[in-house]
Amino acid sequence: MISFNVFRTLGLEGVTVLKPEAYLQHQQALQEAPWVLFPEYWQVNALVFGLGCRIFPSLSSYLIGHDKIEMTRAFQAVAPRHTPWTLIAANTDTEAERLWDAMLLPFVVKLPKASMGEGVWLVNDRADYERYRALTDILYVQEYLPIVRDIRVIVVGGKLVAAYWRLQAEQGFYNNVARGGIVDHSPVPYQAVELALSVAHTLGVDHAGFDVAMVGDHPYLLEFNRLFGNQGLPGGTELLQQAIAEYLTAGLEPEGPDYDLPGDDPFSAPRRGKARGIKRAV
Repeated sequence: MISFNVFRTLGLEGVTVLKPEAYLQHQQALQEAPWVLFPEYWQVNALVFGLGCRIFPSLSSYLIGHDKIEMTRAFQAVAPRHTPWTLIAANTDTEAERLWDAMLLPFVVKLPKASMGEGVWLVNDRADYERYRALTDILYVQEYLPIVRDIRVIVVGGKLVAAYWRLQAEQGFYNNVARGGIVDHSPVPYQAVELALSVAHTLGVDHAGFDVAMVGDHPYLLEFNRLFGNQGLPGGTELLQQAIAEYLTAGLEPEGPDYDLPGDDPFSAPRRGKARGIKRAV
């Protein structure tokens, strides 16, 4: 196997690490490798469509996870009842006014490409909204869910690795550990785990940290991170790498991860057997 991220594959057996910028110097090795691990986003098209490589995380994980707008649209397609009400539009005066009139204060705004709680704000008044407008060409506005914690669900290869609460930071609003959120390992509702597994199954996402909000007994899918931190993960890096190793070893030949969902799928995402994987011939 070939890796382009030494830190995320450190400890995995049978892995050669290459520098991303030197990938074209190793085309034959890349084409012969059973897996190409953690390439940079800018490498993906050349590796998958140019060289026919089989990458991990999956192509779906990269394409959907790269942009919050595309991610939300995918969520709306496969789990509409579990996606917060969201409006997306070009940042023109007419569209900005339409979205402002449609939303109740407070509401959430986001930049399309950000992580670790960056690029996400709570709008309390018109001044907040105008400051947000100055930062983006595309408007992304979302209903505010009345929560003080959310759930991080880590899924690798169709299997649950861990699920834990993230309590709100002292500054309020943010639950991200990188922004001061506090990890709580109290039991999490099964609905949150089933939702994350179901959406991962349907979209073919095989390495992600899903963020799920519970409003009463109803789970809402906020987003997923393809490259997530392991600060709150019981067992840390070792547990995550074990899950990755098991998936890569078991998945040398099959078309994709085999998702074993408990009971009937209640989240409107149809079962499709094995998730769509990327094979050597694309």
